[in-house]
Amino acid sequence: MISDHFPPLGVRLRTPRLQLRMPSDSDLAELAEAALGGVHDPATMPFMFPWTDQGPGRLAQGVIQHNWRNMADWTPQDWGFNAVVVFEDRVVGIQDMRARDFAVVRQVGTGSWLTRRVQGRGIGTEMRAAVLHLAFEGLGALDAITGAFETSSASIGVSRKLGYRPDGVQYVQVRGERVRELRYRLSRQDWKRHRTVPVEIEGLEPALGHFGLGDPPD
Repeated sequence: MISDHFPPLGVRLRTPRLQLRMPSDSDLAELAEAALGGVHDPATMPFMFPWTDQGPGRLAQGVIQHNWRNMADWTPQDWGFNAVVVFEDRVVGIQDMRARDFAVVRQVGTGSWLTRRVQGRGIGTEMRAAVLHLAFEGLGALDAITGAFETSSASIGVSRKLGYRPDGVQYVQVRGERVRELRYRLSRQDWKRHRTVPVEIEGLEPALGHFGLGDPPD
């Protein structure tokens, strides 16, 4: 199995409604279709890099290549756990978790997107809770950070529900305009107080070296 040679591919997160895992090629085909189904109102742009502004062909190809590139660039010092979100046996989005020098810093960042047809059903909260459980319970993280444009009310709502605290403001350029981004931080203590989603982790132990913990890969 390919996970014997790249153990992060064997990590599975399960919640009451979802499974999260790094994608196979067939998962990426479904992910591309999910993206083509629409991710947000075209009149707004919730992402710093406006990847959803591309035409259908470039958009689908970009989704696939981005995830391939993420796996190809993985090192124990700089990794990104880009997990497809599976709901009712269909891939409906991505929940990522990334870190640099995690063995020392013990901090992760997260980002995500979800196809519009399943938005508004609490899936965004459940999938972020899953990777936070991996971070804090599985990997021993001390902090998690995230950000959202001030117009991204759904993302901000998820952060608040899960116990994040405001952590500053920055301004970025999106579609040629100045946009205000709100930063949020979740400490290990606040995570413990706001755990409401049960999460099971499978296949983590063989992958710990790839996350910068335990014995490094040979």
